[in-house]
Amino acid sequence: MDKIGIFFGTETGTTRLIAKKIHKKLGDEIAAKPLNVTRIEPAEMLQYDALILGTPSYGNEQIPGLAAGCLEPNWQEFLVKLDKHTDFSGKRIALFGLGAQERYSERFCSSLMRLYEVFKGYGAEIVADDWPTEGYTFQQSAAVKDGRFVGLVIDERTQGMYTNDRIDTWVAKVKPLLLEKVAA
Repeated sequence: MDKIGIFFGTETGTTRLIAKKIHKKLGDEIAAKPLNVTRIEPAEMLQYDALILGTPSYGNEQIPGLAAGCLEPNWQEFLVKLDKHTDFSGKRIALFGLGAQERYSERFCSSLMRLYEVFKGYGAEIVADDWPTEGYTFQQSAAVKDGRFVGLVIDERTQGMYTNDRIDTWVAKVKPLLLEKVAA
């Protein structure tokens, strides 16, 4: 597919909102309309060589889904559709995650790491996995690797005033990395 695919899981709609903002920044010419993972089959995701995947955070380092306490299906229900032969080798993926750093300071945005691990395990190349932790206030996050987040982190609850600037900075970073894959 000659566009960047954008897929997200959501429960309250906030991750969907962020996916739409990212799409708007990239533009229709290079990014496909964001899709909820609960409304697609894996083949729809696999048709893209460059992907942006977004997740809310639920539970303690869990993939969001019914077992993690979500009231609606989410990533967990999508991921069970993948089998051991699913291959994301050759796919380039950038991740974003949402969390509430004050309310869940001890596990802030930790579901992002689980998504990172799942897609790395399926052979994907994760890019822009070095988002700064500066400017956030939290005790612990599983989504921190080598002192940086493994993707864009958004806290709409307490830092919504920074969301647009963070998206702008992140999109400027991931856009050329993902377009390399689209043009290849």
